[in-house]
Amino acid sequence: MVLLHVKRGDESQFLLQAPGSTELEELTVQVAQVYNARLKVQRICSEMEELAEHGIFLPPNMQGLTDDQIEELKLKDEWGERCVPSGGSVFKKDDIGRRNGQAPNEKMKQVLKKTIEEAKAIISKKQVEANICVTMEMVKDALDQLRGAVMIVYPMGLPPYDPIRMEFENKEDLSGTQAGLSVIKESEAQLWWAAKELRRTKKLSDYVGKNEKTKIIVKIQQKLEENDDDSCLNSPWADNTALKRHFHGVKDIKWRPR
Repeated sequence: MVLLHVKRGDESQFLLQAPGSTELEELTVQVAQVYNARLKVQRICSEMEELAEHGIFLPPNMQGLTDDQIEELKLKDEWGERCVPSGGSVFKKDDIGRRNGQAPNEKMKQVLKKTIEEAKAIISKKQVEANICVTMEMVKDALDQLRGAVMIVYPMGLPPYDPIRMEFENKEDLSGTQAGLSVIKESEAQLWWAAKELRRTKKLSDYVGKNEKTKIIVKIQQKLEENDDDSCLNSPWADNTALKRHFHGVKDIKWRPR
């Protein structure tokens, strides 16, 4: 099995094993799936930490409003009355105004926190240092553990607009977010090794040879959009001499002999 050390830019992500005979179409998709699934676990863990501290998400039309504004507009958090944590809640106001402040009690809070730590350990970049490969099955296991913990603490479930539930149901909307920029579309993923793109039409062995004990560092990135080509270099602002002429006030002067 060839050992792949996957990086994004210069940052280590995870280790993955694959036979040299693997088609690169299949391998590229596999690497992208593990990469994106790890990001999903990170996003869920981040929101579950907030869930443990401040309870469930408020309805979108109530987020960021003061208590007086909510009362004045006669808004009601109907899901908040339904989605009560096991063992009752403890009020802990969310200063950002995203969550309803009805936090789980200490025992249930620890159920969430412990599971978050376990899930983070599964997808941790420290697995690279420990020489442990991360598989899609391991990442799915982390997601299942997180889902299970939420069900224990919130047996009635979470509101349909809660980002944790939306992530579990694969309905998350990451458009316009920093998190969305990190995700790599499987169809547009590229793997690079030794300054060469590992083309999807070939096999891994076409690049690394027949030695199954090879270890390589591959970088994953999203295929450049057509608009990201070099055409912008033809723009006036990309011309150093044009820039100098502009600042020296000699733009577009026509020179001719006396």
